[in-house]
Amino acid sequence: MLPDGGVHVHGAACAVEHVGRAGDDVRAPASTRLADHTTLRVGGEAERFEVARTAEELVELVQEADAAGTPLLILGGGSNVLIPDDGFPGTVVLVANTGVSGDVSTCGGAVVTVGAGENWDDFVAFAVEQEFSGIESLSGIPGSVGATPIQNVGAYGSEIGEYVYRVRTYDRETKAQRTFMPGDCRFEYRNSIFKRNPGRYVVLDVMFQFELGSLSAPVRYGELAKRLGVQVGERVASAVVRDAVLDIRAGKGMVLNDADHDTWSAGSFFTNPILTEEQAAELPADAPRFPAAGGLVKTSAAWLIQHSGFEKGYTRGNAGLSTKHVLALTNRGGARATELVGLARVVRDGVEERMGVRLVPEVNIVGAEL
Repeated sequence: MLPDGGVHVHGAACAVEHVGRAGDDVRAPASTRLADHTTLRVGGEAERFEVARTAEELVELVQEADAAGTPLLILGGGSNVLIPDDGFPGTVVLVANTGVSGDVSTCGGAVVTVGAGENWDDFVAFAVEQEFSGIESLSGIPGSVGATPIQNVGAYGSEIGEYVYRVRTYDRETKAQRTFMPGDCRFEYRNSIFKRNPGRYVVLDVMFQFELGSLSAPVRYGELAKRLGVQVGERVASAVVRDAVLDIRAGKGMVLNDADHDTWSAGSFFTNPILTEEQAAELPADAPRFPAAGGLVKTSAAWLIQHSGFEKGYTRGNAGLSTKHVLALTNRGGARATELVGLARVVRDGVEERMGVRLVPEVNIVGAEL
């Protein structure tokens, strides 16, 4: 892949094959209780609940709500959102336009368009099966494809922004569709132009570009390399990397499991802080420090939480930290949104008091300020 998202063409003999998978037939949900549509399993009733099975339906529902001045909540996989106990006083649109379509060139790689409502991990599995190299280390992340560029989702040394070719959106301000190329997306650590303008852009579909091959991208993350028994920078069969990542994530309660309350979460609740060198110097000597863009320093939110007195399994009421990973705030069964927000405040304030660093939530907290 070229830095600008283009492809190399080595003459006219390139073989091109179409690949794809039809979208799912998503039925109207039996429940309009938002707890039934989020991984935290928290949230009251939606005043109005609609399912958008195509990009056109999604645009129409958004336009209708905006024209009527109705509050609007766009819901994908429900994996990065905390919804109030009294529900949402407006229209909730479940994004359900799915399907994969694209072309594979023997000299240019694969370029595929994926509906915003496609399950992310299902798409990763498809990519590995088709020998599209790169996103195998992003296996097991819950949620929909349309949410991935918003957060610039990342894990184990990879970020989705590396593979985005373009993002097609509906701009609620200009009331027109707008397509973003990679440079327009302004991807940074867990950030993008879409996140910086919350609610403005509705993702309709995402086009990705991949190199072809059965081997993974170079393994960048020490923990993953150790699990695979290789050195950082080596390549391994993509399917093997996917299995290892799923195993690591499951061990941290980060793979959805109805029977495991540690997975009743929104994943990592806080982002890893990005600090100046001066701020990083104020941390304890053994605190993790990693170089970040612009001469800044990234540290570990999980380390800060655990070394501020919050151990795995720390609980307040029905909300608690995962027993496997302190960065996940979990619903231990019957938790209310107010309990989870209260726990998040206790953790945030405790870290700030002990470490001098104010944690920032990665989760979208609807209708409340942390």
